[in-house]
Amino acid sequence: MCGFIHTFGSLSPHIYRVSVELAVSTADFGLFFNQGQCCCASSRIFVEESIYDKFVEYSTERAKARVVGDPFDPRTQQGPQVDETQFNKIMYYIESGKNQGARLCTGGGRVGSTGYFIQPTVFADVKDDMIISKEEIFGPVMQITKFRTMDEMFHRANSTEYGLAAGIITRDLDKAMYTMQGLRAGTVWINCYDALDSAAPFGGYKMSGLGRELGEYGLQIYSEVKTVTMRLSQKNS
Repeated sequence: MCGFIHTFGSLSPHIYRVSVELAVSTADFGLFFNQGQCCCASSRIFVEESIYDKFVEYSTERAKARVVGDPFDPRTQQGPQVDETQFNKIMYYIESGKNQGARLCTGGGRVGSTGYFIQPTVFADVKDDMIISKEEIFGPVMQITKFRTMDEMFHRANSTEYGLAAGIITRDLDKAMYTMQGLRAGTVWINCYDALDSAAPFGGYKMSGLGRELGEYGLQIYSEVKTVTMRLSQKNS
């Protein structure tokens, strides 16, 4: 048998306990990068109750301002989805969010009549039992929800079958380290997102993968350990 490493999908939580401006810009990049077609996209945004309303407002404004169009145009910020199958899947999840009562703040439809372009979409007041909160969308659909206590947030953030990545935004490093320890994810970014290094192992917990890629740790599964014992006829001591 040969060793192998497999990275699966995710439904990555992003937790915010900081100024709204920094939180919104980081969330926007973490979710909308590559049209949301990223295995560790920060799909679920957990925002502390005290800044929740402002966060939703600013995130909505930022999503509305995104330029969707030809990816070869330097002004474009978001291109098409990869194919028709993925386009239809994303639209199904958007309709599911609407039907299950999530608050649609912006987007929710296609752009134009041709191509696989989807409006940058923001849902607020998303509940944990909604389909969009439990399944990977792999598209430009942001879900925002509020939390009051850390215990509540840990329970909800860890409640899915995925565990590839998570992000934390806060100016309090003690809170950052405390939060990091409670998240069941293979990669945790603090005050950044999607920051990768070829020397840092990458992989997920639970159904988000087997083993780790990259770094020295990523090579171990492809190696065998050999023990060699040798008898010496004469000691020099």
